[in-house]
Amino acid sequence: MEAKLKVGILGFGTVGSGVIHILEEHAEKISQITGYQVSVKKVLVRDLEKNRRYETKGFSLTTEPTDILDDPEISVVVEVMGSIEPAREYILQALKAGKHVVTANKDLIALHGDELIAVAQANKCDLFYEASVAGGIPILRTIVNGLAADKIQKVMGIVNGTTNFMLTKMKTEKRTYEDVLKEAQDLGFAEADPTSDVDGIDAARKMVILTRLAFGMNVDLADVDTVGIRGIAPRDMEVAEQLKYVIKLVGTAEEKNGSVAVSVGPVLLPKYHPMAGVNNENNAVFVTGAAAGETMYYGPGAGELPTATSVVSDIITVAKNSKLGTNGNAFNSYQHDTKQTSPDEIFSKYYMRIVMDDKTGTFLKLTQIFAEAGVGFDKILQEPLDDYTATVVVVTHVTSKAQLEQAISRVELEPQMQMQAKYQVVEG
Repeated sequence: MEAKLKVGILGFGTVGSGVIHILEEHAEKISQITGYQVSVKKVLVRDLEKNRRYETKGFSLTTEPTDILDDPEISVVVEVMGSIEPAREYILQALKAGKHVVTANKDLIALHGDELIAVAQANKCDLFYEASVAGGIPILRTIVNGLAADKIQKVMGIVNGTTNFMLTKMKTEKRTYEDVLKEAQDLGFAEADPTSDVDGIDAARKMVILTRLAFGMNVDLADVDTVGIRGIAPRDMEVAEQLKYVIKLVGTAEEKNGSVAVSVGPVLLPKYHPMAGVNNENNAVFVTGAAAGETMYYGPGAGELPTATSVVSDIITVAKNSKLGTNGNAFNSYQHDTKQTSPDEIFSKYYMRIVMDDKTGTFLKLTQIFAEAGVGFDKILQEPLDDYTATVVVVTHVTSKAQLEQAISRVELEPQMQMQAKYQVVEG
């Protein structure tokens, strides 16, 4: 008789529904792969009377989390509720009860991953979270397993579908930030309060997770240099196009001499870069390894079935581990002392848009400020705004972050100059 693996799901929203659908639709394949008949026993919901997209056949609904967390037959708990609390408390209860946990909660893993991993190991339980970053792309397991033999040097990612959708619209349809934000909200891509997406917070949390797995370093969210897309103007899009670049919100984690620099912000990518063509709500992660070189992983970053597929893949891994008796090993056991890269060692080209008084000597003053900081100009564009002011766009030569910050601090002291935008520029 085939062994049974019972699953409890916390949350019956989009992803929870997708998990149930995939487990039912692919039951035979999953059984052959794992040696278990994997089925859902109970699902935690807020409202028992709400109409559901899928029939509740073969499992029961409950509004009491203890009905799942205390059920001895349920050995795997899937958390797809979102938010920090009470999800964190439920996961801790499940792990302490000896239940394996699969979650798609990137906020929780980014902020409390260390605590949850420690509790999972102490109780010899699996804790997997593949769906927490880039929904339908198996990037975490690729880093942990597929690139385990390589020394990863850099991870760059378009990991927020909402902002990528918005930037695609701004570029292709020449529309304003405010206009495309409203469309994203109308389509359900952006929340009524879009702060987490448009201010780069969601992407920063995902970069915390990617940094932990790629480099074994536990950076805090506060250590991620984070800038969102609110300040991107149509003029920035036009200039980028003119200079043969595309603006994307990119998360970057780069290792150098045993330290790591993690950032999220608008980046000018050359049009020939593989990530420049990643449009709409799609995600991509670009990994540079010492041995494998450059590889890119592309796919949907969210959505019912893509995210649910990653969740079910984690359930399958739990089932395989259970069959082999190897539960309780950390998703990633690679650890390294966490050290932040000094601004003196972070090098890049930068794009800046500055509005200044259009009078004799002002531009000379600007060039003197940057020259004194050791920052050279690769490209310069200047055009009048009106009779009194002009816009100056500068692309620097490769310079250190420290040198750039020194120059910008001087510019901000000049009443006749206003810094409007500052973005990293990627070459190659």
